[in-house]
Amino acid sequence: MNTAHPPVLVVGAGPVGLVAALTLLQNGISVRIIDEDPHPRIGQRGTGIWACSMWPHSRELYNFLGVSEVISLAKPAPPIRFYKPGTLETLKDAVLVPHVEPTPAIPFNGHRSMGQQLLDVILRRHLKKFSCSVEMGTELRSFEQSDEGVTAVLAKNGISETFDTKWIIGADGAKSIVRKQLGLTFLGETRDDAQVVTGDIRLTGVGLDRLYWHRFGNWNEQGLSLRPADEIGADGWQFFLFGHELDLTKIAGSEKLVFETITSLMPTKISFNKLVWMSYFKPNIRMVNKFSEGRVFVAGGIVHSPTGGQGLNSGVQDAFNLGWKLALVQKGLADKSLLETYSAERLPVISEMLGVTTSILDKTMASKEPQIERNSILFMLGINCRFSTIVLDEFVTSVEEKPINAYGVLDEEHLEAGDRAPDAPNMLQVGRAEPGATTLFSLYRPWYHTILVFAPSLADTTPILGALETYDKSVVRSAVVLPPSASVTSVVSPADLVFVDQEGHAYSAYLMEAGQTKVFVIRPDGVVGAIVHGTEGVKKYFSKILVHM
Repeated sequence: MNTAHPPVLVVGAGPVGLVAALTLLQNGISVRIIDEDPHPRIGQRGTGIWACSMWPHSRELYNFLGVSEVISLAKPAPPIRFYKPGTLETLKDAVLVPHVEPTPAIPFNGHRSMGQQLLDVILRRHLKKFSCSVEMGTELRSFEQSDEGVTAVLAKNGISETFDTKWIIGADGAKSIVRKQLGLTFLGETRDDAQVVTGDIRLTGVGLDRLYWHRFGNWNEQGLSLRPADEIGADGWQFFLFGHELDLTKIAGSEKLVFETITSLMPTKISFNKLVWMSYFKPNIRMVNKFSEGRVFVAGGIVHSPTGGQGLNSGVQDAFNLGWKLALVQKGLADKSLLETYSAERLPVISEMLGVTTSILDKTMASKEPQIERNSILFMLGINCRFSTIVLDEFVTSVEEKPINAYGVLDEEHLEAGDRAPDAPNMLQVGRAEPGATTLFSLYRPWYHTILVFAPSLADTTPILGALETYDKSVVRSAVVLPPSASVTSVVSPADLVFVDQEGHAYSAYLMEAGQTKVFVIRPDGVVGAIVHGTEGVKKYFSKILVHM
């Protein structure tokens, strides 16, 4: 890894930029990551009832990155308590998302929440393992690119610096200097009907139970939402002020007005400790027309409505999609054309996602009654790139003009190339001194493809595995998955790993039939890149990914 002169400059050190940097570092690509803010951001961030959402698919990606703290520390959202107007009398209690039990194929099921401040701290710690830290107070002023690289002009403490690099990733948010300098369009609308003042506050209120997320009032008049935020303190809350009768731009400019407005909306005695931070938010429902130009990319290329909790999650998924592709190109293992699939695979997802979240927002704004949207599409498990030019499925009949449904609902009875790869637990690893059990997800990592060869016996895998020996072991690894009925007394196999699916979870999740041989190529981002019969299919898939293969 060239740490002296990093080939990638990441602009913006929120979760999207941090995930982009971490993905590249794990691929052996050094990065320089900068952020114009002089200090790490404080606060929970996010807006609306879905703020700080951590959906199942995103938690899977953090698992692939080895960021286990996100999995263990993210919490279920507390139940929401709605009150009768002007009183502390409960109108009803509701859950944001009904509890969903994990399954063998979906180990991180259901909704969890984590404030952005904590998420940033965790990701920065992982960057430090690679001797990489964020350069705070460093601003990108401009850049120029050529066929060979990018020259960026940076500024810190009023001092300019010229920095030559190979690639730039702009993860610098809604006001992105990278997006503006690339000249990408940012079409959409600004919604004046869903303004919010949000922030973190420390307060205590008589009768204010911290086991609940409290909601007073409504959007059409005036309202307040208070979510317990233990990261701030024992008296910490994330607050949202909203409603057409409130002068939110005026309130956002005054700590005194924030205190007065909260007091007026909560019919109980309140003691204020501290306003930690606050921000005025007006939904900009917009998206870029493409995610890259030449050697410069944007990740998190949307601004979205305060409903659905999809924005941060989708940005992280952008970064993960881009990271492995950029790493292969930088290593000289893939042609630069691979990078064109980043925009091609992500734009349809974002476009369809904005349609769903805008519909949720419209329903919320139209009703005076408390609204909780329960739509499994928000879990993001059905997101796919079946339409991508680099996925290959020999078991699906090609249909001309087949409609793209990139932001779909998960259908566990159907699995195609381009879908999210499911998990399977209790896989018995054989061929070592002490057999042990593991999960398929423990195999998937962002710096290599995993080839799963499902077959009735080891003998059936020999031709396929023999062909795989020509591939670079640093970017392609193989695993044989034998059925529960398999009896393995000794293991002589060129595969990196051999498993017996002792409880049948893998055969079930990957829809395998008895006696069948089938090969699944799992991309570094956890997507099924190919489902093929054997050797020729594997070669055909990698011919679109790797050079000299």
